Amino acid sequence: MAEHLLDATPATVTDVFSAGLPPVLSVEPGDSVLVHSLDSSGHLERQRTPGEPRPLMFQDRRGHCLNGPIAVRGAEPGMALAVRMDSLRPDSWGWTVAGGADTPVNRRLGLAGGERTWLLWEVDADRGTATSQYGHTVPLAPFLGVVGLPPAEPGEHSTVPPRAQGGGNIDCRELVAGSTLFLPVTVPGALLCVGDGHAAQGDGEVSGTAIECGMTSRLTLGLVEEPPVPGVHARTPAGRLTFGFGADLNEATAQALEAMVGWMTSLFGLAAPAALALASATVSLRVTQVANRVWGVHALLPEGAVR
Repeated sequence: MAEHLLDATPATVTDVFSAGLPPVLSVEPGDSVLVHSLDSSGHLERQRTPGEPRPLMFQDRRGHCLNGPIAVRGAEPGMALAVRMDSLRPDSWGWTVAGGADTPVNRRLGLAGGERTWLLWEVDADRGTATSQYGHTVPLAPFLGVVGLPPAEPGEHSTVPPRAQGGGNIDCRELVAGSTLFLPVTVPGALLCVGDGHAAQGDGEVSGTAIECGMTSRLTLGLVEEPPVPGVHARTPAGRLTFGFGADLNEATAQALEAMVGWMTSLFGLAAPAALALASATVSLRVTQVANRVWGVHALLPEGAVR
């Protein structure tokens, strides 16, 4: 198995998903890729003061600054692409911004249309902490906010909303090192794009941003011909995850729970009603994110919850 390097350069990044983009790298199943991605905005230089404008990779950015697409030979619709997060190391600085944008959360809090407020973080990956300009320190739990494949439909597609097919801007804080994310393959070759590093984030990503940062990620890519769950799902250090995405929170919740109950029927040899009853005793439902035009919900079955 080979290991490849993929840095963020004008020739290796995109700010949209598109099946028409030529791959910047082609790998075999089982290969690893060491990726250095910029932060979601594509900062080429660090901010010196909170919110300071600095040079960006894209002058007129349409979405997240992502590395890719990466083609995986042999990937075809009907399979799942397995993305194993072997290691995730954030860069030395990051930022978080709140307020200003016209979102349901900001409207509720009276912050829509007002001034944006920035936190500028010093990130110490060796110590596992990030410290803001106010002196507040939080523990790191780095992950990639965007890991996704393009929709099969022609044209360019936004990187902002996560999708049931192909994933994308999932923003799930459980996808730390040691996790494997399984994405339904949407197009031949898969055409994986990754980025949007988060040094730390709470469930919900409630301001619309986490600690946004560049990230060095070692990813191992594989293919699953008969995935146990038809949609986006994961194995993480915390347990098994299934996801739901929708404009309605109830719909997103139902999607995540339906997928988890289906997984549990095969894991434990149960009919759906018994699996749902077992899920009620063991599965936690969490709001993944509220920031990306649709609600995200994940269902978590902790490791060892059922013996």
